[in-house]
Amino acid sequence: MDQADTVRTPSSWVVVGLDNGGTCNNATVLDATGQFLVNNLVENPSRVLEGPESAVEALAEAFGNILELTSTPLSLVRAVGLDTPGPASAHGVISSKGATNFNQVSWHGFDIRGALETRLGLPVVYNNDGNAAALYAHHQHFGADAAAHSSVSAIVGTGLGGGVVEAGQVVRGAAGMAGELGHVQIPLLGVLEDGQPVPLCNCGFAGDVESIASLTGIRNNLLPYWLTRFPDHPLAAEPVAVAAKALRGYGEKDDPLALAVFGQQAKAIGKLFTIAANFTDPSAYFLGGGVVEASAHFRQWFLNTVRENTELRDEQKAVAAFALVPDRDMAGARGAAVAALTEATAAG
Repeated sequence: MDQADTVRTPSSWVVVGLDNGGTCNNATVLDATGQFLVNNLVENPSRVLEGPESAVEALAEAFGNILELTSTPLSLVRAVGLDTPGPASAHGVISSKGATNFNQVSWHGFDIRGALETRLGLPVVYNNDGNAAALYAHHQHFGADAAAHSSVSAIVGTGLGGGVVEAGQVVRGAAGMAGELGHVQIPLLGVLEDGQPVPLCNCGFAGDVESIASLTGIRNNLLPYWLTRFPDHPLAAEPVAVAAKALRGYGEKDDPLALAVFGQQAKAIGKLFTIAANFTDPSAYFLGGGVVEASAHFRQWFLNTVRENTELRDEQKAVAAFALVPDRDMAGARGAAVAALTEATAAG
C-alpha cells in the first residue's frame, strides 16, 4: 500500500471512495464536511485478472487499508463509493459480454457493487470510472454551486470515457449507459486529412470519437496512417502497440508526427463538445485521462486545441468554461466518494 503524504483524523462521519482499475485500486476518505482525508494516491493491487472473488477481496483490503491509514473507525463509515471501468449497468453489473478489464467468463454479468456491499456490510454506490471522474471535476470546479450547473467530460484513455452531469448529478440513463461519449459519431470534415481512411471502433461504429481520441484509436487508426506520412520517424521501427504508447512522450517534445496525431484527437473532442453544446448547453467542458498526465505545456496545448475546435455561439462562449479534470489519477476515487457522500447525506 502506498503511504499518504498527509492524513487528518476524521472528526465526523465519512464515506470511502474506491477506484477499481486493471492494475490497482485507489482509495480515499471524504468526511461529512466535504474534506478529503488524504492528498495523494493510496493504492493496492486490484487482482481483477484473478477473477471476481479475488477482486472483491482486494477492494475490501483497500477499504481496510485506507481506514487504517486515516485512523478512521469503521463505525464512522456511512457508505462506500465504487467505480470501475465499463461497460456495466447503472447498478454495477458488469456487461454480459465482458469488458477489457473483466474478460474472464466469470465476470460476465457479475454484480460487483452487490458483492462488495455484501462483503463490507455497508451501502455501496456505483459509477463507471468516466462518470466518477466527471462528477469529481464538476464538484471541484463549481464547489458549493455544483447543483446549479451542468457539465460534459471527455476522459481519454485506452478508450474514451466520459460523463454528463446535470444539476450536480450524473445523468445515468434508462440502462445506465448515458454518457458513453466515446461512441458518439461525429462529422469528420476538418478532422481527417484528404484520403485518410475513416477510423473504425472496436464497438463496430465508424467515425465515432473513440476511434480517434483514445489509445486504441492511435494504435488502430491514426498512427498507421501518419507513419506513412513520416516513414523515417523513429517510431516506424517499433511495433505499433509500443509506438502508440510512446507517442505522448514525443508530443511533449513537440514532435510533428505526434502533434499531428494528437491534433486530430483534440479536433475530434471539439466536434463532440460542439454536439454537447447544442444538446445540453453545459456550463463547463472538462478534459481528463492520459493527456492530463502529460507535461503542463502539452496538456494546455491539447486543451486549447479542443477549445478552438468547439463551435459555440457567442452567448455560450460568454458563460462556458473549459478545464482539465483536476487531481489526475485521484479523480476516480474522489468522484466515487462524492457520489457516496451525496447519497448518504440524502438518506440522513
